[in-house]
Amino acid sequence: MRLRLVPSLIVASGILLSVQASGAQPGIEVHRGDDGLVFGSCVPSLVAENKSAESVSFLQVDVLFILANGEQRDIELQSSYRDGILFPIVPGAKALLKQHLDLSRALGVPCDQVKSRKVLRVLCEGMNGRTCNSPVSAEP
Repeated sequence: MRLRLVPSLIVASGILLSVQASGAQPGIEVHRGDDGLVFGSCVPSLVAENKSAESVSFLQVDVLFILANGEQRDIELQSSYRDGILFPIVPGAKALLKQHLDLSRALGVPCDQVKSRKVLRVLCEGMNGRTCNSPVSAEP
């Protein structure tokens, strides 16, 4: 009886491993980070986690903010300056995507005045300067 059970366990464990492997898609996951407050204005951030096998040289997520007064603002959150020193996001690493206040307009309201957020666009460049091969999922 014991010998009959071993092949069944091997098959069952193989199925379990294939289900786990098919459910986990490597890529770049971007989630909401901590919001800061600078001179009374909300400064949002995102955290990117590189679960892919490729290094990312630049990552930008454009987020649309809907404010309590009905106004809308879009903000670019970036892993580095576009034409500056590279801060690669290597496989397995996390990086902060932030707004460069010296290049873009501040949100202009405290964080509690932000009613909703929506991703407008994602730009991802690999170390070769081309679009990333890995999928990017972003939730603001």
